[in-house]
Amino acid sequence: MDEHTPVLLHEIIAGLNIRPTGTFVDLTFGRGGHAKEILKSLTSGHLFAFDRDITAIAAGQVLVANYPASLTLIHDNFTQAAIRLMELGIHQVDGIVMDLGVSSPQFDDYTRGFSYREDAPLDMRMDQRQRLTAEIIVNTADIATLSHIFREYGDEPQAFQIAKAIVKARTLGPITTTGQLVTIIKSVKPQKELKKKGHPAKQAFQALRIATNDEMVNLEQGLKVATSLLAPLGRLAVITFHSGEDRLVKNYFKSLTTTSGSRYGIEAMIKPEEPKFTLYNRQVILPTAQEIIDNHRASSAKLRIIQRK
Repeated sequence: MDEHTPVLLHEIIAGLNIRPTGTFVDLTFGRGGHAKEILKSLTSGHLFAFDRDITAIAAGQVLVANYPASLTLIHDNFTQAAIRLMELGIHQVDGIVMDLGVSSPQFDDYTRGFSYREDAPLDMRMDQRQRLTAEIIVNTADIATLSHIFREYGDEPQAFQIAKAIVKARTLGPITTTGQLVTIIKSVKPQKELKKKGHPAKQAFQALRIATNDEMVNLEQGLKVATSLLAPLGRLAVITFHSGEDRLVKNYFKSLTTTSGSRYGIEAMIKPEEPKFTLYNRQVILPTAQEIIDNHRASSAKLRIIQRK
């Protein structure tokens, strides 16, 4: 399998509280970093792993060969996990992990269009069966839509300026490569930002990837699917990499762990429904300084874990 360093690995394994005979799910298999560690802890248990990227499923066959009785790979979006597991006779599981980052092989394969460091087709699709590409968005979306994408999904301070520059540039011809887009982004960045550490196109590329793959909508649906699958005392661990993702996860977890009910009128006389979930970690779990040194892609990672009562 291609080399990939999983983020917050020890924290994930500890947080999932893995039972050797349990049933677990990796909703974002990638290159199997977290999956491999879970499998080491299983005896008669089983791990079901999902990924919508066929290259991840293909690379994962090596791991399947090593753990033929313990690992099942499923090529599908994690929003379909409940349906696919039900088809296999699985209705409840003991633990679930979601790592929302791009795996290193995906990012490093410049032909996929995720990277701003190499010139390549402006693709960015996680699932090659999907029709929508980053190129289509860049060449068809209006200024308001592009600005929203860059601001909301990338925390990009020059969101409007980049959107305006893209719309202007495409009047001269279609924008088809990552190199063209990087040039446009750099053209509107203040000089002081161009001199900063880190690539000036990083946030905009992240935002465009999220929009291309509808990641926020998928995340919202995926969280509901995941929590519905948890058995009593089962845990869901989610690693996010930008503020929008983390905010969505934080708010969803809060909604599941807060007592419902009203203090006013007749509803105040009714005993509020007790929450069915509890937070494993009150404070968000962050990578250590050493992990960030060893793996710079861990720098923006945040881990939240919830448990069904």
